[in-house]
Amino acid sequence: MSEVVLKRQFITDSAGKRVGVILPLEQFALVEEILEEQFPASNDVEKLERMRQAAHDPLFLADLHEAMSAFAEVDAEWWEPEK
Repeated sequence: MSEVVLKRQFITDSAGKRVGVILPLEQFALVEEILEEQFPASNDVEKLERMRQAAHDPLFLADLHEAMSAFAEVDAEWWEPEK
């Protein structure tokens, strides 16, 4: 069986600009405390309010529709239809 090595994976926008990164857990552990200090987790009330707002945000809904459509296409490629 082959061994898979996970490394940092950069996330880019449509213009190729780096906008995020996926880190192995060992690397994330090194910066987790700094991230918590710089970007404290919001409370549940704030999160719920953002969710309520998102349900009426046309840009969010368009992005959601696009993402779900793309997922449906990829999902259909990987799973055989039930017989």
